[in-house]
Amino acid sequence: MPRPKLKKKLSFRPKFKKFYASGARKKQNGLILLREELEAIKLKDFDGLDQTKAARKMGTSQSTFQRILVRGRKKIANLLVKGSPIEVER
Repeated sequence: MPRPKLKKKLSFRPKFKKFYASGARKKQNGLILLREELEAIKLKDFDGLDQTKAARKMGTSQSTFQRILVRGRKKIANLLVKGSPIEVER
């Protein structure tokens, strides 16, 4: 039986929910960017926090924070490289 997921501390509320590459078909199936992934990217890449502080702020371990960050960055890379749309989880 898998361990239950711990609730992460999420404080950032994005103003925008959908992102498309210019010229991409808007009806194309996209990826869902989880709010925890967006929060990790914001804390690490936008706010410039080191991983320890960012993980602490989210109430998670460094290793879990790293996994969340990698998943989110991969989805953003998919948008930039393949043009796959991204929708932020509600």
